[in-house]
Amino acid sequence: MNHDGYDEFGPEKVLEVYNPKVGMRGFVVIDNTALGPGKGGIRMTPTVTPKEVYHLARAMTYKCALAGLPFGGAKAGIVADDRKISAKKKDQIIRSFGEAIQIVSPKYYVAAPDMNTAEHEMEIFSKAVGSPKACTGKPKKMGGLPHELGSTGFGVYHATVVALSLLKKNVKKVCFAIEGFGNVGFFATKFLSEAGGKIVAVSDSRGVIFNKNGLDFQRLADTKKKEGTVTAYTGGKVLPAEDILGVSCDVLITAAIPDLVKAGDVDKIKCKLNFFIKKVFLLFLTLLLTLEGLFLLMLNILARERGICSNLLKKK
Repeated sequence: MNHDGYDEFGPEKVLEVYNPKVGMRGFVVIDNTALGPGKGGIRMTPTVTPKEVYHLARAMTYKCALAGLPFGGAKAGIVADDRKISAKKKDQIIRSFGEAIQIVSPKYYVAAPDMNTAEHEMEIFSKAVGSPKACTGKPKKMGGLPHELGSTGFGVYHATVVALSLLKKNVKKVCFAIEGFGNVGFFATKFLSEAGGKIVAVSDSRGVIFNKNGLDFQRLADTKKKEGTVTAYTGGKVLPAEDILGVSCDVLITAAIPDLVKAGDVDKIKCKLNFFIKKVFLLFLTLLLTLEGLFLLMLNILARERGICSNLLKKK
């Protein structure tokens, strides 16, 4: 694995697994276990790399330490496009991955949902590993917290409100654009909308739905559930997914794709407050030095603390 990131903190273990019969290829990076087993989600995308997973694992090390939790940092990735495989095939891949990493889970690695994995996948994973302690984010029937609590998105919502208060802004007079409508973005949208915020744009892997007059959260949720994409929402303009960065808004929350914003994207961003929920490294400095005017940044580590704290309850 070439990520140029080995240091005194880790990573301690890097495990790559492959099952050609199933078509499963994945990896686990256990960054640091000084405080406990490494904690971090399993993401499934066609482009996930060991380098990406390493950076996310290091972020988990910092988050767990900052929150004072008995977890270290880790992360896992499975190379697959769940939009191009059947639900049965996806289950087979998750099961194969769980069986392959029994050597480290749950003793050194405790999994969780991430991009394109949720409660259902965690149930399959934990059963494949052979231990309910192998992951958090399990269904309620297995002792997991109800998904509708949306703890990570709830934390993002509160962090946003606090940041706005520092700017002396009322959430009811602010318009938001949210990249991603998954485990984080869905609930961030929900809670901000319930607080009176105007949601003008939301994106998923298929594009952006934009309406300067605001989008109705419940209709968005129903559309996503029924059609599989927010772009099927009626009453808005559909834009390419990457155009979420250039949407005119007060607050932009990037809640899905890691490393979404590149240095060359700076001039596209029109918001005044940006929450990089998926990025914690040096790009922040580039953006802060390049953007003109007021630009307040909330780091992943702080905004997502509620999610990692709820994981302690789920594990127990």
